[in-house]
Amino acid sequence: MAVEERIAHQEWACQEFDQVRHERCELVEIDASEAEFTGCVFDRCELTGVRLNAAVLTRCAFLGCTLRRCVLFGASLADCKLTGSAFVDCELRPLTVSGGDWSYVSMRGQDLSGVDFRGLKLRESDFSEADLTKADLRDADLAYARMHNVKLRGADLRGANLEAAPLHGVDLTEVRIDLAQAALFAAAHGARID
Repeated sequence: MAVEERIAHQEWACQEFDQVRHERCELVEIDASEAEFTGCVFDRCELTGVRLNAAVLTRCAFLGCTLRRCVLFGASLADCKLTGSAFVDCELRPLTVSGGDWSYVSMRGQDLSGVDFRGLKLRESDFSEADLTKADLRDADLAYARMHNVKLRGADLRGANLEAAPLHGVDLTEVRIDLAQAALFAAAHGARID
């Protein structure tokens, strides 16, 4: 990706940003702790070492972005779109997410234990090697998500769309599922359901 602008070592803490757009931008070592972002768009940007501690993001979009070593401790994302973005070595918990579209997002190897992804669109997202221990995925759309070696112990999957989400070989100890999902899991493992 060709970077068109580089913004580094800025203090954005506690500021308000409304309808700001960054395209093909590299954001490095920016402290945006407790900042408020509304309707902002980050299109094909690279964020490295950006701190979004306790930041509030509403109706924002991160489209095809890479977030590397970013900290979202205590951040809140409402109705945000992160389509095609990737989190690499980020701190993502505790994190509050409500609504939005996180389809095609790579969270490969991330610690997402206890994160609430309830009702979130996560189609074809990559959770390979991620830790989703005790995560709340109720009613989430996980269709075609990659789940290779994911840790799901104690996660809540009730009502989640698991269409073509390969859970073979995944430890499902203490995972909460509903009756329809139980029938699907049984059929996927060769059981005949009458």
